[in-house]
Amino acid sequence: MPLKVVMMGTGTFAIPAFQALIDSEHQVLGLYTQPDRTGRGHHRHKNPMKELALAHEIPVFQPPKINTPESLEELRQLDADVFLVAAYGQILSQELLDIPKYGAFNLHASLLPKYRGAAPILYAIRNGEIKTGVSLFRIERALDSGPVAAMVETSIGPKETTGEVQNRLAELSAPLALDVLKEIEQGTLKETPQDHTEATFAPTLDKQEGAIDWNQSASQIACHVRAMQPWPNPFSFLQQPEQEPLRLLILDVELLNSEQIGELNLDQELQNSAPGTVIFANTKRVLISTGKGVLELKQIQPQGKRPMQTSQFLCGRKINPGDHFGNPPAEQG
Repeated sequence: MPLKVVMMGTGTFAIPAFQALIDSEHQVLGLYTQPDRTGRGHHRHKNPMKELALAHEIPVFQPPKINTPESLEELRQLDADVFLVAAYGQILSQELLDIPKYGAFNLHASLLPKYRGAAPILYAIRNGEIKTGVSLFRIERALDSGPVAAMVETSIGPKETTGEVQNRLAELSAPLALDVLKEIEQGTLKETPQDHTEATFAPTLDKQEGAIDWNQSASQIACHVRAMQPWPNPFSFLQQPEQEPLRLLILDVELLNSEQIGELNLDQELQNSAPGTVIFANTKRVLISTGKGVLELKQIQPQGKRPMQTSQFLCGRKINPGDHFGNPPAEQG
């Protein structure tokens, strides 16, 4: 028999799985999603999960706190077989997890037990991982610790950002969810306990953690640049004599190998320059020293302007060897 499912999700990561669930044989009893948020000018932020539910006449529930007695009773009345959770944004109590007949399952964008927490893709890319994936696990009270029902793996491209990988993982999560629901329906589901000794964590970052630390190696900074997009965004300040520091988003960089450094005769400048120093610049290129190695700026975004190639930026503002990238004293800490 098809299952009766309650979906819980708010972010865009949950959309493909929700659409697949709607298109399946299973009965979607309702969507639980975060309350509507008001932005600047008092306009409502769009909630794509809510819009998708309403388009298919699926009841939408938006409790500010889902673990209240009122919400728990509401969930009991729905009489669901399964809760399917993806990027919902609220902690679920044990009392809530005990409501559905077959339990609550969460789609998580990592290869558990690696990168438990709110920002698994970001940490995977920042740490230089070459693969990641989606895990569908039974929710337990401890963070992302429950037994894994299914997992799918994919490689991380050398230039992919967090946003790009997230989009691909979201698509991979849809068939994964349907496979597990089918196994639950047929009574064939097998779950694998996680090895908690192998667990690593990926907590939420604050906005200032997008700042580039030029003391890191060129390869670490390149990973940081990819990891911090689309949020909190990788940034640094261009500091030049007699000019106010200019905040720039650094959207793309390229590592120079030792042969390229030698061809430009930059070995001496690299040895004598502090990390973050411009060691080569002309009308098209800007090369910056790091804690180990050299990076070329490829794409940037000045504050309040659109993203642009570095060569476009250099048409309007000159950058010279000896200029510096980093955080001015007011931004430190």
